[in-house]
Formats: sequence, structure tokens, C-alpha cells
Amino acid sequence: MQIKNDLKPGDLKKALERLWELSGHKILLLRNEYDNSQGSPVFTQDGKYTTRGWTEWTQGFQFGGEIIQFDVTGDQQFLEMGREATINLMAPHITHIGVHDHGFNNVSTYGALRRLFVEEKIDSCNWELSLYDLALKCTGAVQAARWTETACEGGFVYSFNGPHSLFVDTIRSMRALAVSHQLGHALFSEHDVRISLLERMLVHIGTTAKYSVYYGENRDYYDVRGRTAHEAVFNVNDGNFRCPNSQQGFSPFSTWTRGLAWAICGFAEQLEFLSITLDSELEASGGREYLESMMLKAARATSDFYIENSSLDGIPYWDTGAPGLIHLGDYKGAKADPYNDFEPVDSSAAAIAAQGLLRLGRYLSGKGQEDEGMRYWQAGLTVTRTLLDEPYLSKDRMHQGLLLHSVYHRPNGWDHIPAGYKIPCNESSMWGDYHMRELSLYLWRIINDEPYYTFFRGLEEKSKL
Repeated sequence: MQIKNDLKPGDLKKALERLWELSGHKILLLRNEYDNSQGSPVFTQDGKYTTRGWTEWTQGFQFGGEIIQFDVTGDQQFLEMGREATINLMAPHITHIGVHDHGFNNVSTYGALRRLFVEEKIDSCNWELSLYDLALKCTGAVQAARWTETACEGGFVYSFNGPHSLFVDTIRSMRALAVSHQLGHALFSEHDVRISLLERMLVHIGTTAKYSVYYGENRDYYDVRGRTAHEAVFNVNDGNFRCPNSQQGFSPFSTWTRGLAWAICGFAEQLEFLSITLDSELEASGGREYLESMMLKAARATSDFYIENSSLDGIPYWDTGAPGLIHLGDYKGAKADPYNDFEPVDSSAAAIAAQGLLRLGRYLSGKGQEDEGMRYWQAGLTVTRTLLDEPYLSKDRMHQGLLLHSVYHRPNGWDHIPAGYKIPCNESSMWGDYHMRELSLYLWRIINDEPYYTFFRGLEEKSKL
């Protein structure tokens, strides 16, 4: 990636204003044209959102995007749409015991509404705030109950594949446990054993850092610093790690770039969360020094790998080991080409990673590491600048998607290949659109000198059981 060191957040304001206008139009277009009885919208085919029955992990992105649109524009219709849908349709996601996606679905909806209430951006009565609190308490506990013990007193929240499976992307669902903990909640087991959601979250993050992220320390023959494995497989009988695997990437020994992006964003925002957590609460999980060191090591490594392995303009191809990349020549020395004949890019990975790069950069600068912090910050701005224009921002007002050239599951062949093309392109995903909106909200608040956006805003003061 060629980082634009002279780029400033304010330079993006006009482009962001254009994005919000398009975003509002596309939210209304989707609402008017999509039949929610089909299931959650997942990705587009020929510009129209369709569903895909795998797991229900994208509905919170749809309604959460509406809430973000209100947050920025103040347009009441988007608040009412998002609020009504959250209250009427999201309850099953709170108690869904079959997925690892609670942070995606419920923090993006109930959590966003709670934050807006605390910020006094919406009028709400006490019972409604209590509803949001109860939902957030429950979702964190239900998520934490999907627990596998590993050797050496470790553990992780397991994926929908089963108790043997740790997904790298689950780190971003850890915010469900963080919010629930901050609200004073805990998980209770047999004989009323109290399980700390904070401790369980931090153990999961540590397991992810150890087994899902590589550091160039000769872990295996393909140990390249900063790369990630989508899935880590464990023997559930003795808790020992067995091997890396990949569900949506090309191979266990290459890097699926959206999984990489989840790691970048997840570690960065959890570093921010540590800053509001008391030292005494961290002692049982190794203490602040250990936790910050562990998370920073993972955040830096994954961010560096992203910067080094993306195209010149900051957009990655869907997997760093995709076999067709050999036909593209020096693809890292040129701008990404979403219309090539060999391998698709993944703009959703770029939107997720950009937010993580910005958060990590700001965090390091706040710790006095300004040079290193500015490198990540400027990298995040560089990626954002690319995404805010064609060919990534969808200006076609008949296309329901906002961010083009997103990829879901390349190995399964689920992504639409338009007529006349050889690879998936010109399509959007619900997570890509949501994270483009969330990234834009993050910068919008900075540009307009509004309160800094975090998933835990308003929860800095924790209530007690």
C-alpha cells in the first residue's frame, strides 16, 4: 500500500456527505423492495439483495445501518425504522445459541440505540433503556456460554462449526461480552457458579492471538508475521491445538483477508476497551501489562501484514494465496483491479480493516508513539479515501448495495459473477455496507468534533450486581 501521509480527515468531508446521501437512498430502496420473510439480506445479485441460509448473522447489520444513518443525519425516519425493527425482530438473535455472531447482530442494534440514548440524541423512556440493557446483558451471556476449554487453562467461544472450532472473526463479537460485563452482568452455571464475562472474553482474545495470528516465530513452515488463519482446530478431548483451517479462505496456510480485517479491527477496539477497565478487574486474566502487550503484538502484526499485502490503493484481494494472483503480476505495486479475469478483490475487508487501522493509530499516538501511530492512522485514511469513490462506492441508484466488490464465500461459489465477467464483482454485502457506514460514522464524528465513537460509549461507569 502506498500510504498518503498528507491526507487529513477533513479532506474526506465532501466525499462522506455524498456517501450519506447515497446511503439513505439505498436504505429506503432495500426497505421498499426486500421481503424480510425470506430471511436476513446477505448479499446482492444483479444489484438486488438476496438471502443465504447458512447462519443468521447479517440482520443486525441491516437495522444497525439504519441507526447509523440517523446518528449522522438526524433524519427521524431512519431512527424509527431501526428502532422498530430492533424491538420487533431482533429478539431471537439475543437467545440464539447456535452462532458466534452476537456482537454483530445485537451490539449493532440494541447497543447503538443505548448509546444514542446516553448521548441524548434520542428521546426514550426508562423502560426502553431497560429493554436495551436487558438485551445486551443476555446476548453477552448467551455468547459466552459457547465455551470450549483448552489446555493450559485457556478457552474460546466456539464457532457454528462446533466446539472444536475457533474463528478469527469471533474477536469482533467479544464486544457483546464487554458490554454485558460493563452493565454488571455475569454468566451463571450449575450450582450457581458465577462466570466473569470479562475474564472469559480476555481468555478468548488471548487464545485468538496465540493460535489465529502468526508472528514469524517458526510456528510452522508458513509462519509469516501478521498473517491469520480463519479457523483454529482443537481436540476437544484434551484441549490441545491441532491445526489451522479455513472455511472461506483459499487454504489454512494463506490469509483470507476479511478474517485478517476482523483481527485488525477487533484487537484495536479491545485495546480501547482496556483503557476503561480497572486494573483490579484485569488481574485474574494476567494483568494490564500482559493484556496490552498481547493485544498490541497481534494488532501491529496484522496491520503491518495488511499494509504490506494490499494493493497500491489499500484494497486487498480476497485471499493472499489465491492461485490466480500469479497471473496479475505485481498486484501489490498497482491499484486493485476488481474487473480482472482471475481473482476478486474484497472491499468489505478494506472497510473493516480501515476502521481498525484508524483506531490502532489513534491508540498508539495517545500512548506517545506518534510516528508509529500516524503510520496506521494515515493507512486507514488512505483505504477510506479509495472506498469513498468509484469503482467502490455504488452511485447506481437502482443498485441496493452501497459498497461494491464485496466477496462472501469464494470457495463455495456463492458470489454472483455478472454476465461478461469471469470473477465476482459489482456486488455488495450487508456486512460490507454496514462497516462502510460504521467507518464513515467514526470519521464523521472526528471531523465534526463530536464524541469519539466506541461500542462501549456510555458504559465507562459500570453498574454493579
